[in-house]
Amino acid sequence: MDTVATDTSSILYALPAFLAGLAMLAAGGESLVSGATRLAGRWSMSPLVIGLTVVAFGTSMPELFVSLGASLRNYPGITIGNVVGSNIANIGLILAVSALISPLNVKYSRISSSLYLVIAVSLFVAAFAWRGVFFRLFGISLVSCLIFYTLILYKKAALHGQKMGRADAPPTQQDSYARIFLLTIGGLALLAFGSDLFINGALIIAGHFGISELIIGLTLAAVGTSLPELAASISAIRRNQTAMLVGNMVGSNLFNLMMVLGTVVAVKPFSPSPDILRRDLPVMILFSVALIPFLSRGQGLSRFNGFVLLSGYGVYIFFLM
Repeated sequence: MDTVATDTSSILYALPAFLAGLAMLAAGGESLVSGATRLAGRWSMSPLVIGLTVVAFGTSMPELFVSLGASLRNYPGITIGNVVGSNIANIGLILAVSALISPLNVKYSRISSSLYLVIAVSLFVAAFAWRGVFFRLFGISLVSCLIFYTLILYKKAALHGQKMGRADAPPTQQDSYARIFLLTIGGLALLAFGSDLFINGALIIAGHFGISELIIGLTLAAVGTSLPELAASISAIRRNQTAMLVGNMVGSNLFNLMMVLGTVVAVKPFSPSPDILRRDLPVMILFSVALIPFLSRGQGLSRFNGFVLLSGYGVYIFFLM
């Protein structure tokens, strides 16, 4: 298997870059969620819708930058591994840890359509992976469908603003747009620069020890680019915005598949590794499907559900390594 080659002297750069990137990712996630929460208040929109769109888009930016950069540098294993591994980590690690910290109350009827869409798109991606190549038209279709889906969400939010938003919108409606803009843009900038530093450091460390590019994508790159979701989730728990948290996880997985993978394939088509099809795509789909019985009972995600998801993720990483 191909490995990412590094010079031994680069390790001296890797650790500071890794830690600095980690700090910037945490700060960026906090800033982005703060801005998004205030935006929800100004627009009287449901935090769930904001989580499915604005926050999901922002926290998926690191995946986009890393996957696109890896593709342009001819590391397709990191590209697809980052997308699939991030989606697995979002549910098995980030959502699980969040549920362990605090039970997540969200109405299944509010999240079900988006969750079913994630599963459908996952199956669509798996079907094309069986063909052996992701071609450009496939990527364009994913991005086009995401744009259409996002417009539908915003239209529904506008048509049912009072019903959906005013009851659960955060009480921050007097925040100025200038402050919201600075928080959101500042958060996105920190996420962009932080993810670059973090992943560069992680790749150098992993490459120094001869780890394959696919495993790097599924583990270090995936967990690293999922840190904004973790920071955003912790911030949402602090603000008691658990609907936004769950919406962010589902929305991020959707954006990873449709925006990140779609954009990368539209720019540079590539062939996925057979290991992704045999092992990692089924695991990704299984984690998404597992949310259905957990959420459909009407009680949200309990700590026990979080423990089950985290245990499953631990087993996956154990067999992966």
